[in-house]
Formats: sequence, C-alpha cells, structure tokens
Amino acid sequence: MTQVTERGTPLRTAPRAGVRRRSPAAAACVVGGAVAAGLGLGFLAVLVIVLWISSPYPDSGPGGALHLAAGLWLLAHGTELVRYETLSGVPAPVGVTPLLLVALPVLLMRRAARLGVASEEDDEEVLPAAAVFSAVLCGYLGVGALATVYAAGGPMPADPISAAWHVPLVAVAAAAGGVWSAKGRPLGPLPDRLPEGVRRAFARPRYALALRAGAGGAMVLLGGGALIVGASLAWHGAQVQGSFLSLTGVWSGRFAVLLLAVTLIPNAMVWAASYALGPGFALGAEATATPMGFTGVSALPRFPLLEALPPAGPGTPLTWAAAAVPVVAGLAVGWFAVRRAREVSYGETALTAALGAVVCALAMAGLAAASAGSLGSQRLAEVGPVWWAVGTAALAWTLALAVPVAVGVHAWRNRPAGGPAAAPDLGGVVADRWHDSGVREIRWEAMRKVAGALVPDMAAEPSPAEPVLGPPVVAPAGPAAGPAAGSAAEPTAGPGARAHRSVTVVAGLGAELGALPVRGVPGAGGTPVAPAPPDAGVVRPGGAGLAPPVLGARVLARRRPPV
Repeated sequence: MTQVTERGTPLRTAPRAGVRRRSPAAAACVVGGAVAAGLGLGFLAVLVIVLWISSPYPDSGPGGALHLAAGLWLLAHGTELVRYETLSGVPAPVGVTPLLLVALPVLLMRRAARLGVASEEDDEEVLPAAAVFSAVLCGYLGVGALATVYAAGGPMPADPISAAWHVPLVAVAAAAGGVWSAKGRPLGPLPDRLPEGVRRAFARPRYALALRAGAGGAMVLLGGGALIVGASLAWHGAQVQGSFLSLTGVWSGRFAVLLLAVTLIPNAMVWAASYALGPGFALGAEATATPMGFTGVSALPRFPLLEALPPAGPGTPLTWAAAAVPVVAGLAVGWFAVRRAREVSYGETALTAALGAVVCALAMAGLAAASAGSLGSQRLAEVGPVWWAVGTAALAWTLALAVPVAVGVHAWRNRPAGGPAAAPDLGGVVADRWHDSGVREIRWEAMRKVAGALVPDMAAEPSPAEPVLGPPVVAPAGPAAGPAAGSAAEPTAGPGARAHRSVTVVAGLGAELGALPVRGVPGAGGTPVAPAPPDAGVVRPGGAGLAPPVLGARVLARRRPPV
C-alpha cells in the first residue's frame, strides 16, 4: 500500500538495506557532461564539413573530415596530434594549440558543472558539489575516450599518452571553476584536516590582494602583447596582405586561413609579451626573436601573423621600447597590492607585492607553456617561448618594481592629514562650527524653514553621548561681546575649581530660530533670551566693516587645565 501525505503526494520511503538507490540528479549530471563534450565536437564537425564541402579539391570523403574534426577537438585540449603524410616520411608531431580554440571546451564544461549545482527544483534531488563535479567529469571523459579512439583512424590521429592527461586536465579545471562559480566563488574556509596554522595564514587578506595584483600584472602584459602585435601588423601591412593572398586563391581556403589566424591571436599575444619581457620566442631550432635582435633563419612557412616579425639583425630603439610593457606591469602589481587600512605595516605591504609578483610569474609561465609546442620533428621541434625563462623574467621585472612602488603608495596613502589649520582657542572656546552634530541639525532646520516644502522634514535623533540641548541662543557680536569676539564668557577656574562647560558660537544662522533656554549658559534656566535685533553685530558706516549677526550656542564638555 502506497503512503501519501495530506496533499495527496506519495510519501518517500527509505530504501531497504542492501538495495542501492538510483539518483536521477547524478544521472542528469553525467548526461550534462556528455552533452558538453558532444556540443564541442558537433561545432567543430559542422565547421570542418562546411569547409570540406566548399573546397574545390577535397582530399578525402566526409569520413576523413569527421576524423579531422575529432582530432581538432582533442587539439583544443592541448593533445598532441601526429601527422604521418610528410615529405621525409618521418611522422611529425603537431603540438601548438590555438588558445582561442581552448575556450570552447572550457566554457561548455563550466556551464555543465554550473547547471548541475544550480538545479534546486522541488521534485529534483540536490547533490553536493563533489558529487556534481565527479558526475559531470565522468560523462565528459567518456566522450573524450570515444573521440580519441575515433580520431585514430583519421589523417591526424592523437597521441594516446598526450590525450590521457591533457583532456582530464582541462576537464577538471573547467568543472572545478563551474562548481566554484555556482557556489558563489567562496574563498574559504580551508578543510579542517589542514593544520590550524595553515588555515589561519591563508585566511589573511594578503593572499586575495596578491591574486588580484598578480592577475592585474598578467593582464597588463597580455594587453601590451596585443598592442605590440597590432602595431607590428599595421607596420607590415603590405607583407601581411601579400602573404594572405598568396596562400590560396579560393574564398574557402582564405576563410580557413583567416579562421586559423584568428584562433592563433591569443598565442601571438603571449609570444609578444615574452618578447617584451626579454626571453623572446623560438621560431625553430635555430631562430630566436628578442628585443636585442633576431638571430637565425625562421623555419616556419609563410603565414600572415609571421609577417609581423621584426627583421633579422640586431635590435633597434624601436624594439627596445617593448621594455615599457613589463615596466607598466610591475607598477600595476605594486599598485594593486596596497591596502587602504592604516594599521597595515610596510613589511606586510612589501610581502603582498612580492606574492603578487610570484602570481604574475606563474600565470605567464603557464600561458607560455600552453602557447608553445612543436610543428615538426627536426627544425620545427621547438616553436614558441620557453616557459621557465618567461616565468623567471616576469618575476624579476615585477618583483623589482612592485615592492618599492607598493611601499611608496602605502606611505603616500597613510601620510598625516594636512587639512585646514586647527580652530583657534578663543578664551577656552572651541570654534568647531562645521563638524558638530548639533550645529548641523540647527542649520538643516533653518534651511527647511526657509525652503518650505522643497526640503523634506527629517526628524533629528539626539546623540546618546550628549544631553539634549535646546536651539541656539543669541550672543552679541562685536567688540563688546566679552573676552573673545563671538564667544560667551566663561568664569575663570582656579586650581581646585571644577571643570566648566565651554560654549561654541555659530554665526550666520537666521533670526527666525527663536530664543529658547539652554542649560549651562548664563541667563538660561527657563528664562528665554530675546532674539537679536536685525542690526545686531552690524558696524555703522565709518566703522571697521560689516560683521554678520551671531546666533546659536551649543554647550560642549571641555575640561580646562589647572592654572
């Protein structure tokens, strides 16, 4: 008999012992991972089939085009392909991965992981993040294994050993990023199994600042690389156009060349950034391009992006100007590593900047390793920057500039305040007219009465630290005002006398504020003081000048030093 609830829905019962419960949510996550891999394969398959149909001289049938699409999908994960049809008969590896092509599987896998975590419908089971991560990864890697086997029968099969670790690496990174993003991008806490000292150290804000500073430095380097590539392409515009038109004469071939050039633009940005850092990049086993000069002869064939290379020979002041890119990157790392808190020490700021330089160096080393590879077995075995040289150069540039810049910016932000001069002490009266909360309330009330309905009525709440005082009273201005102009007199305190209250005088508030009693002021205690006449405080013609009427007084507690 089926048990139901009050609403008539069936009641879920616990599974019996020894019976494994099937999870529809886990199955949906596995299917989501497989669909993500299938969408990437399908996109490349459609693109290759379109180019194959439009080609006037197809080399193989549709089966070969589909095998090539599977190989390209594996190449997008960093897998090395093998080209057997060479002039020398020696198999040539193809390991240069277009970085723009990597974005396709990464975005699809990340989206599948986010959808698996964010499924919180009433009738659907919600899985923990680890279960979603494992399920999505299983589905994706299953399709990846099938694609590796299928690509083995094509013109450019994938190296099984390279595919065995490149595809899982990209899938794990993308799935972890999707789960982390769906959980709100938490930065902690670390697992309890780690030592308490490690968890406490990583909870400090210096690491988040170091990540931000390192990412900012890497973005500046990549932006500078893009600027160098664009300027060089514009400088060698005629050579680039001639190379593009000479490769093929049909529109389908030119479209394929254009697509390849677009997917290699991120690689060119990384290569230009390594060029600006100093190590440069290799164009074969015997050619290297650095700001100091272009040595050797390039072994690469003609290609539009390669036409933007500097000419062979020693460097010029124009190539040396590329050093401005790492200089700006070092300044950016130092700027982003500074906190605005005054309690941070100079040593903490310097350490944060140094960690940001390390993050920037690691990011550039990883990008350099991902953008380089091989295009052959002999002279083309080394193409692109050397990752360890790029990382070392990035660390040296940013560390030398970021630490002093961060310390200098920290000192500048935390310098002593150099505002206006302190208000004079007029016979024991502190003229703090602008920062006293009671004065601001009085001024607001006066403005509201003058403006009428234009200013809304806002009730002021009394401060808990001070007694509620009445509105200002009239204090005469001018030479006859007392010991200090514009202030109320205060009795002289002897050595053993109690502390008195000083009076702060506010000038320039209209006479429409009536006279009310104020405690601590002579004449108060329930007896109102008459408001000042309109011409109070005005010096007649022939005097020293005009003085505004003085209205309002607020009693402030102030202890006078003993005489």
